[in-house]
Amino acid sequence: MKSERNAALIMLTAAMCGLLLANSPYSSQLLGLISAKLHLDFLGLHITVGHLVSDLLLAIFFLIAGLELKYELRMGTLSTISKAMVPVAAAVAGILVPAGIYIYLNFGQSSISGWPIPTATDIAFALGVLALFGRGMPAQARVFLLALAIFDDLVAISIIAIAYTSNLNLSWLIATVAAAIGFRFAEKSKLTNKWILRIIFGLILWYTVYQSGVHATVAGVLMGLIIPAARSHSVMAKIQPTSNLIILPVFAFTAVAVVIPEFQAASNPVFTGTFLGLALGKVIGISIVGFVMNELFGGKDKLPLRYLDFTALGFLGGIGFTVSLLMSQLAFRENPDLYAQATLGVMIGSFVSMAMAGIILSFRSKQFLGMKKLKLKSTTRKRPN
Repeated sequence: MKSERNAALIMLTAAMCGLLLANSPYSSQLLGLISAKLHLDFLGLHITVGHLVSDLLLAIFFLIAGLELKYELRMGTLSTISKAMVPVAAAVAGILVPAGIYIYLNFGQSSISGWPIPTATDIAFALGVLALFGRGMPAQARVFLLALAIFDDLVAISIIAIAYTSNLNLSWLIATVAAAIGFRFAEKSKLTNKWILRIIFGLILWYTVYQSGVHATVAGVLMGLIIPAARSHSVMAKIQPTSNLIILPVFAFTAVAVVIPEFQAASNPVFTGTFLGLALGKVIGISIVGFVMNELFGGKDKLPLRYLDFTALGFLGGIGFTVSLLMSQLAFRENPDLYAQATLGVMIGSFVSMAMAGIILSFRSKQFLGMKKLKLKSTTRKRPN
């Protein structure tokens, strides 16, 4: 269960099961279960089963992502400014281009409020597809995608907080900062067993972030960035099997358990803007800016990736699903027709991006594996008898 390839297979299988069941005769029972409210009002939590998965369980996955990102920024592939700037610049372009496409197609209409929908990347699905089809890709490709997707998601969550959140609570944000500082001191303490403190502070951080009105998964990223880089791998080794076997499959199942609306008015600007933003805007912004930044500023720290590699990673960035579907709901909660068109655009745009990424990754993986075999043969021949 520490294998990302196995985890990706399980996650994608769970996603397909969720999609099929949501569009089967059992749809009402499944969706009723996902939308069932949990009676936690006494804790100030007004959440459903679906929110428990996407807000609490997924925060654990974001903890792993935050740990890995912290390690790469401090001690790994992104430890220099030039390397770190490549995924950040690509992420910015991967947000601006899809948003620009959507705004252009919906300018002057009420539907323009959905401009953030195609800007998000579903980090769990993107990394899963990379693990499944990009087996021979350089390790730097995964690090690039991880940094890009985390920055992308943080921007998307900020957009939700600013554009779609009317009840942002400053007091709870201050409480979050205080909890983060407390967790920082706990990690620096000389206590041998820090897991009890991590669980306690993790729950406190999650609760304060949730109450602040910001997406609760940010708590996982905060924890990952606070834990010292030197401890990243040991913490990940304990959490990752649970994440791969339970959290990601359950998340994938509920995230894609969406009723596909009837394919009507495909020329609707909401559908077109969402679909083109994810399937076209993402790959244009990420691939061009990522490649150019890597060529111009990489120098000795240049990532060993060609333009076709950045294209594949750009398509992975077009896998929207969870956050994009959430934005669709927030943008068009008062208009079911526009919400249906946005949902359709997210689903088809994400599946097209996934398919294109899989094709290119499979091709490039074979090339990279072939080059590795040639290098191994040449090295073997040069060895003295």
